[in-house]
Amino acid sequence: MDIMVEHPVHYQSNKGIETIDVIEAFTDGLNGIEAFDTGNILKYACHWKLKGGVQDLNKIIWYCQHLIGYLNANENNA
Repeated sequence: MDIMVEHPVHYQSNKGIETIDVIEAFTDGLNGIEAFDTGNILKYACHWKLKGGVQDLNKIIWYCQHLIGYLNANENNA
């Protein structure tokens, strides 16, 4: 088993919660771009301190803005 593939440290909390489990829980019922953007927001929020630093925080902002744009566009077309 390759620990960096199956259970990388930067995707686990100190209490053993894995980011993939968080993403699965909070994207339940979402589809398409809503699920994708939400999953990425959560992923980068969970590991920014251990992996990507400020660059990951900027990715959170990018995915939030992308999701907001998508939601606003769909709200206006409904």
